[in-house]
Amino acid sequence: MRRLFHLSDVHFGPHHQPEVARAAAALVAERQPDLVLLSGDLTQRAKPAQFRAARSFVDGLARPVLVVPGNHDVPLYRVWERLFAPFGAYRRHFARELEPVFRDEELAVAGVNTAHAWTLKNGRLRRRQLAGLAAFFAGEPPGRCRIVVAHHQLVPAPGARSRVAMRRAQAVAAAYARAGVELVVSGHLHEAFVLPSDEAFPGLGPPFLIVHCGTTTSDRGRGRERRAHSCTWIEIDGEAIALSMLRHDPASGRFAERERHRFPRRRPPAAAAGDIIRAATGRTRREEGR
Repeated sequence: MRRLFHLSDVHFGPHHQPEVARAAAALVAERQPDLVLLSGDLTQRAKPAQFRAARSFVDGLARPVLVVPGNHDVPLYRVWERLFAPFGAYRRHFARELEPVFRDEELAVAGVNTAHAWTLKNGRLRRRQLAGLAAFFAGEPPGRCRIVVAHHQLVPAPGARSRVAMRRAQAVAAAYARAGVELVVSGHLHEAFVLPSDEAFPGLGPPFLIVHCGTTTSDRGRGRERRAHSCTWIEIDGEAIALSMLRHDPASGRFAERERHRFPRRRPPAAAAGDIIRAATGRTRREEGR
């Protein structure tokens, strides 16, 4: 069994809530997850001091952490930097790698960078990113759980008035399914939800789980989580993926479970790397020969 802790949108800066961050850190110290997943928006305005505070928080967890940047980790008002070095501050003050990976005997986890210089509401993944993702998963044995960590959402929150989602979301979801992905975790919307992919993208192939985290330590929760803080505890064994959706309780100062889900795992078939890459990028053999 592997145990993962997913948090997102910590927004170090004006909207960050230090007491909630301490509660999240206490939960990690208590439960000792095998891996922490942090799906972007470490800062509010990509300032050096905010990145340093985020780095200190992550280091203080004293667990393996896989982090991807979000759109708030790109400078908004420093236009020259935003245009020519959008992740310069992130790399200088937090982490060099924008798309980190993690692998052990039971997990294969790939971070993807959906934020770009002018990304505000809806992120994107380029074909070369999907090809790299497919290549990473191509050699994994069928029993190893394949997980993607992204900042932007594949689908809108259920019941939300805004229907904004990632650009080319259907093509991205199809690439995930063909690569044998079982779980996609993300943030950005500041509202938590869980959705099997076949409910949003019917007929794309083997379904995977979409697990969306709200804002864990910011005061900018939205929708059903207005002014709320959430995170997700994930347990994966050979038979199922179990999710515990947690929300911060101001009265106790701790995160408490508000709902639980359990989904049976599927076994993605083994496939040749070239076949998976062609499927993920949408290229045929004829196009490759051009």
